[in-house]
Amino acid sequence: MATRPLHAEVTGATANGATTLGLIRQLMEDLAMLFRQEMALARVEISEAIQRVTAGVASIATGGLVMLAGLMALLASAVLGLATIMAAWLAALIVGVVVLAVGAIALAVGMKAIRSAADKTRRSTESIKRDKETLTRSLP
Repeated sequence: MATRPLHAEVTGATANGATTLGLIRQLMEDLAMLFRQEMALARVEISEAIQRVTAGVASIATGGLVMLAGLMALLASAVLGLATIMAAWLAALIVGVVVLAVGAIALAVGMKAIRSAADKTRRSTESIKRDKETLTRSLP
């Protein structure tokens, strides 16, 4: 069994000559380097994710604009189709009124959903406030 000299125990030296303080210092430096490397990796991953999201949003916007152009073409064809059996101005008026009605219904449904969600959130918030007040009153 190998034994260390007595002065090694006093100075904190290990079998290979490194001190405990030196080992702790090296550990702290290694941990700091690991943290810096992890932060650099996180920055790169976040940057790549932002680029992918940006490309996705651009693609969605482009698709939406192309679909809007398609909808306009379909509406124009509806007007032209109706214009074969009635006056062109009346065909355009009918198609316009129908599109406005559909849009108004969609808008109303969306607004109702938003109001409903806001009401539920408000009720939950008020309930939490009441619970907090009850607890604070009951505690000495």
